[in-house]
This record gives sequence, C-alpha cells and structure tokens, in this order.
Amino acid sequence: MDCFTLTLENHVAHLVLSRPEALNTMHPKFWRELDEVLAGLHRNGAARALVISSTGKHFSAGMALDTFGGDIAMDDATPEGRAAVFDLLTEMQATFTRLETLRIPVIVAIQGGCIGGAVDMVTACCIRYATADAFFCIQEINIGMVADVGTLQRLPKLVPLGVVKELAYTGRRLHAQKALGYGLVNEVFDTQDAMVAAALKCATEIAAKPPVAIWGTKQVIHYARDHPVDDALKQMGWVQGAIWSNAHVRESVTAIKEKRAAVFPDLPPLSSFTDLKK
Repeated sequence: MDCFTLTLENHVAHLVLSRPEALNTMHPKFWRELDEVLAGLHRNGAARALVISSTGKHFSAGMALDTFGGDIAMDDATPEGRAAVFDLLTEMQATFTRLETLRIPVIVAIQGGCIGGAVDMVTACCIRYATADAFFCIQEINIGMVADVGTLQRLPKLVPLGVVKELAYTGRRLHAQKALGYGLVNEVFDTQDAMVAAALKCATEIAAKPPVAIWGTKQVIHYARDHPVDDALKQMGWVQGAIWSNAHVRESVTAIKEKRAAVFPDLPPLSSFTDLKK
C-alpha cells in the first residue's frame, strides 16, 4: 500500500496513514486502499479492534484539492453531470461508513490538523484520542462547498448542534481542549507517542473481551443512537437472544477468579455470496 501501513498483533489491527510529505491528503488511491483494508478486516475476523493513527505534523489535511481538477470530473454544466455527483459521493460516503459498520470497534488517534474529509473520517470511528495540538476544521465551507461525506450527519450526534453550526458555517478551528469539553474526543495527550500508546492499550483491552459480545454492543449502541428508546430496547432483546453464550459468561467469571486472561473464539471469516464458485 502507498497510503497506509497495516499491522496485526495480538488481535489488534493498526492502520497508519503514511504520506506525511503530502499531509496525508485523500486522493483516489487513498479511498481505494482504505476501502480495501476495511473490507479485508471486516471479512477476516482475526482483528478484534482497529487503531487508526497517522504520521507527520497533521493527521490529515483532507481531500487533495487537485483531485477534482484532474482525476475526478465534477460536471455542473448539465443535469446529467450533476446527477452523477450523487453517485460519486455515495461511493465515497460508503468507504467511511465501513468504519461505522465494521464488525470491530475503531479507535482513532489524531495529531495536528484533522481537516475537511478527515473530520468525515474520524466522526465515523468509535473512540477519538487527540494530542494537545490537534484541531478540527470543517474546511469545505472555506473552499465554497458543503461538507458531504459524513461530517454534517455524524457530528451533530457527537457534539451540541449549535457547535456544529458554528463550525460548519464559519470554517473555524475547534482545538483539542474544547473538543474534549464537547465530548468529541475522549482524552487529550501531551505527545503523539503517548496518545498512540493509549489507543493501542484501549484496543488491547477490547480485544480481551468476547468478540461477539463486542460486536453486539456496537450494533446496539448505533441502533440506540438512531432510534427511539422503545425500539432500541426491542432490538436489544433480539441481539442478546441471538448472541447469548453461557460458555462466554462462565469463561469470563472463571478467568477473573483465576486471575488469568480469558479465552474466546474469534469472529468467523465472512464469505461473500458473490465470491462462491458454484
């Protein structure tokens, strides 16, 4: 991969944005590689948590602006061309939605600037850590457009609506300490090394739990976020009934009593129906 490095150790996957010389901007290869990595992690089942971190001064400066002047045409001259914008955005949105629908939790470690499309990306993750110098910017309004890959849909579920409107209308920077106060980030760290270490530690703790219970928890939290309480309680019953395991509960309790690590099966690999040979 040109845009990322990926490692897997002790059931924790670590994906690192690896183009600091380009401020880890997002161009077509970025989207293609990210989509392929997330699809692979989702299918494989070996990873129980994913950490995303970055390199260089900034987490990501967002979309590479020259993309729309060369590699991707945004035709506003005809209704047909404008309609095609919808399909283009749908594909891009789907890549970041993979973070939200991934079978495992996603922890993102953010240093420096998290700008434009990077805000779309991190708002789709489960847990956000930041360095003290980190800031978030809905850059799209500063270049004459509306943020369109998830920020305006997910950010209002994370911070007060008035804050979202201020950031989206002005393009101002939201610095780490204020982001912490609003609940956008879980914790702020003095250094990038300390932040990444904390993210990996959190992922390791998650990986020690029964993967199917973590899967169920993620499903239930996201459903509850988007549905009324009564509906979410019903869904909770369906999920618990589907994944309940006496064996997992016994193993958890026994491991606590014996002061050892519990042992649980991985989520099974997934096979795509369209990949079957018959």
